[in-house]
Amino acid sequence: MTSNFIVNVSESDFEIEVLAYSQQVPVVVDFWAEWCGPCRTLGPMLERLAEEGQGSFRLAKLNVDENNSLAIRYGIHGIPAVKAFRDGKMVAEFTGVQPEPRIREFLRSIAPTKSDLALEKGMSLLYLRQYGRAETEFRQILQENPSQPAALLGLAKCLIFLGEIDESSHILQSIPASKEFNAAQSLLPLVQEIEWLRSGKPAPDVSPLESAYRRALELVLRGNHEAAMDGLLDILREDKRFKDGKARLVFLALLELLGDEDPIVREYRAELASVLF
Repeated sequence: MTSNFIVNVSESDFEIEVLAYSQQVPVVVDFWAEWCGPCRTLGPMLERLAEEGQGSFRLAKLNVDENNSLAIRYGIHGIPAVKAFRDGKMVAEFTGVQPEPRIREFLRSIAPTKSDLALEKGMSLLYLRQYGRAETEFRQILQENPSQPAALLGLAKCLIFLGEIDESSHILQSIPASKEFNAAQSLLPLVQEIEWLRSGKPAPDVSPLESAYRRALELVLRGNHEAAMDGLLDILREDKRFKDGKARLVFLALLELLGDEDPIVREYRAELASVLF
């Protein structure tokens, strides 16, 4: 099978169609043979993913029986074998039939999709505190894939920063099982406590710690996260289990919200540990 994204290659054109072409976009070479049963499973899968990728990478199919010197050159001892090239060099490989999710992950590592690039842009904008622009990127991703966990988590974080607590709470509770799920669960105590804060006025006889806790939550809404965490640390120094541990969970949620890339997060993690232990 050949198309705009799939080519058959041989020893005569490998340098041009694979090595030189990989200077433009990544090239994935499928080393196969007619007699190879597993190749009949992997080959069509790679072809379908190449068509789906719409040019994010080129699939080059190479018959090892007809191009033995290339098979030797690249150390092919078993087939199917797949090797990815970028900028004229081999950058990744695998041997044998793999599950489709693993192949997709392999392809993403060498040829990010438009969605991957948009997600990376959204995360960068979030880190730069350009929350409105980041929100736009995440919403565009979710228009095409409404259940994309990383985009959902990124959007929920943006909305927290922007004070849109109700929508962020709904999103956090809808994130499916994924590596982002635990992060979403860590953020929930923060949005739930802010919802509680907004639900009504405090009684006139609240304790000093209760007043301090409310002030910390208000500081979060104002975007003054460092002052909020300082206030929470003061509360925890007096009562490690304040509000049945909710103050600690809100503090942890703020660390999750800011992310490990934020330079203050490591400092505050260490401070929390010194208070609790």
